[in-house]
Amino acid sequence: MEAESAEHRRAHNRSSPASFSPASTRCIMIAELRWNIFDLVGPPDTPVTRTVGELSGTGWVFFDFPGTRKTLLALALTCKLFTEPALNLLWRHLGGIEPLMRCLPQSLWKHNRGRLEFQRAMTLDDWSIFCKHNHRVRSLLNQCHRQYSRDMNYDAEIWRALSCPPFSLPLLPNLTSLTWIEASDETLQYIQLFVTPKLTMLNISAAYLVPFTFGPSEQSIFLSIAKSCPSISHFDFGRNTDEYTESVGDTLQLWSQLTSVRTGTLSEAAISHLSNLSSLRILKFTLPSILISADTQKLLQRPAFCALQELNISSRNMVFLDALLKELTITPKVVSFTIKHGVGSARALPDMIFRLSNACAYNSLQQVQLNITGQPADHEASIEAASFQPLFAFRNLRKFSLAVDVHCVVRMDDAALLQMAKAWPLLENLSITGYSHSSHRVTPHTFVLLLRHCPHLVSVAIPVNWSMIDMHAIPRDVPYQGFSHNALSHLAFEGSKIENPISIAAFISAIAPNVKSIQGDSDDEYSYEDDVFSEHYPAWRMVQDLIPALPIIREQGMRIMLNRSLRGSYSHHGVAQRGG
Repeated sequence: MEAESAEHRRAHNRSSPASFSPASTRCIMIAELRWNIFDLVGPPDTPVTRTVGELSGTGWVFFDFPGTRKTLLALALTCKLFTEPALNLLWRHLGGIEPLMRCLPQSLWKHNRGRLEFQRAMTLDDWSIFCKHNHRVRSLLNQCHRQYSRDMNYDAEIWRALSCPPFSLPLLPNLTSLTWIEASDETLQYIQLFVTPKLTMLNISAAYLVPFTFGPSEQSIFLSIAKSCPSISHFDFGRNTDEYTESVGDTLQLWSQLTSVRTGTLSEAAISHLSNLSSLRILKFTLPSILISADTQKLLQRPAFCALQELNISSRNMVFLDALLKELTITPKVVSFTIKHGVGSARALPDMIFRLSNACAYNSLQQVQLNITGQPADHEASIEAASFQPLFAFRNLRKFSLAVDVHCVVRMDDAALLQMAKAWPLLENLSITGYSHSSHRVTPHTFVLLLRHCPHLVSVAIPVNWSMIDMHAIPRDVPYQGFSHNALSHLAFEGSKIENPISIAAFISAIAPNVKSIQGDSDDEYSYEDDVFSEHYPAWRMVQDLIPALPIIREQGMRIMLNRSLRGSYSHHGVAQRGG
């Protein structure tokens, strides 16, 4: 009896598929390993990071990977073992609800002038097909209205049908990322069909061509979202008006796990709440158009924004921003400040920079961006280079950018630029742009010293006076004993007019041979013509075109000289031998 049983087991093992399968086949039967392999084929596990401002109105197609889709579909049809993981990846990210609709019978839907419409009511069989895939979706980007149009992408009847499923909402129960762009009064309400307790990323942008008011109904929707999605960590609301201040602020105060917030105007209560979050890494907002209260300033004296890495603030004027920074102590890597009403900002800039230097830890700050706009034409102002002095303490600075409008002059000079170069040896990007016709410029010599002190520079935009190079012919000797900065790839010399582009190109190509693009005088660009031999061909465009060619010409010249020298030495050696 035992012998028969043993023989039966051996026969069973011989007939088992695994016993005949090679090791690779047995490995692919392990679910976790199979998922990891399929994941390499599929689209990114998390949505591509873009702000609402970048998405809104662009017509961008979300996660459009046609080659990936075909590969996953082929895998799903290969065998039953592959079907589920391949379909899960295929449906993981959706750029709209249309793919789900198109899986339903064609008798249900049609396209009418590019818009999806229903031809009949949805049946239980339709919903059954819908439920085969809805649980697979992890992220959704829905563009409510067409680009530059008042037309909705989907007929209102579709939204009404989706609002009454034969199961409890949400429609996509495993959704973790939701982007709702070009929202309007009519379409915002439908966002509630998709909010889930699992949602961690929520991006909303309001339409500009379609009415989007913020009344009691919209406030109720936002509060409902906050209560339905307690785990939100990334929130982006792209509409910057004081009209939404309180409602958005009330919503934010219901979330305690936020790591990234990009929104418009925030109330003081919302700012205080965010300052207490130990998880917050990125914050972008607009200050309210009133001075921050003394009580809020006292609250900000305690440890605030303790994990903040990136701070981006817009303000109507410098006074409001200065009041916020007054008591703040933070350790960000990136700070960006935009002043929208430039009257008096140039005078207030030194005090604000001093506040900034006191507020931020010296060893952490890596990027500083300052933008001043709205300077009236009849109030010309100037910014002294000495204003930047407090920032020289930030030795780890990688990027410094100051952009002012055309009615503000930045008084740059050689001494100030040299100080910057010595203070910021790790600098990668330097941009100081403003009044293009200012006489305050640095010399090419100091520009080269900047490159010597900052070997990591990739992009430079500063005012340079090229007259000393422009008025002379190309010298025989290589400038600066052959010094070459190989990292620099982009240059901008706003307002710098030149007459001799060949001399300028020869100089720049010698010290920065890898420059790929150059922006010159803006007036020069208006006369742009494609014909390089035309008298209207921009001088700086010619410099850009010449820079890649000149190092090759130099190398050819050196080889010619070397070959001549070698031929001369061979000839001399032959004469010496015959003479011997």
